[in-house]
Amino acid sequence: MKLALTIAGSDSGGGAGIQADLKTFSAHGIYGMSVITSITAQNTMGVLGIEDISPDMVYLQMKAIFEDLYPDAVKIGMVSNEDIIKMIAKGLKDYNVKNVVLDPVMISKSGSYLLKPQAVEALKKELIPLSLVVTPNLMEAGELIGKEVKSVSDMKEAAKKILDFGAKTVVVKGGHLTGDALDVFYDGKEFYEITSERIDTKNTHGTGCTFSSAIAANIALGHDLVESIKRAKAYITGAIKHSLAIGHGVGPTNHFWNIEIRKV
Repeated sequence: MKLALTIAGSDSGGGAGIQADLKTFSAHGIYGMSVITSITAQNTMGVLGIEDISPDMVYLQMKAIFEDLYPDAVKIGMVSNEDIIKMIAKGLKDYNVKNVVLDPVMISKSGSYLLKPQAVEALKKELIPLSLVVTPNLMEAGELIGKEVKSVSDMKEAAKKILDFGAKTVVVKGGHLTGDALDVFYDGKEFYEITSERIDTKNTHGTGCTFSSAIAANIALGHDLVESIKRAKAYITGAIKHSLAIGHGVGPTNHFWNIEIRKV
């Protein structure tokens, strides 16, 4: 069995973060493991509070995994402060980790900041250079390059600049544009535009987490990067199409939309 690790925050509502990542891994037949960076108190309506795990404990979790259950791919999500970012970078270097998918989570669907502004530079300096692929949405890409990203041409410009930070490849997600849901993938040589139908639903909590962990799952399964992104795109499109209208706010995607669940 293939193994994948998520390094991210916990979402008590179960729609994003560690919970979404582990569900995604399971949906792909991957054995999932976790390193928790922060605990959030949140639901479909918003984030009530955030409490960070100590950097030393983050490293110990990484040590426990890498010395016993070495993953085939690693997804990194919410890393809210500079000290945690530096400790994760140390762990990735100490254990020579290669297949890293970095989702630069900055703001939740409800508008809460999940990455402290002063930590953005640390993310660019410490984690992006260690990543196989970075997966920002339009807002996150804009924060990283210091310029608003509003069009496909802007997405391509952002991808080039993020690659200059040291990433191997970049996917800029265009979910907030109009028309088809279009993502731009750049490998340093050419651009790939990956599209899917746009689903009319408010229930999109955890889409970024789910997409990035699906990329990691497909890398772990042995697919090349372009194929992994295409498969992840198809998976998240289905998860949104079959999203769950639960709670009183922005509901989650359905991570098991393509799996028959036995009713007891």
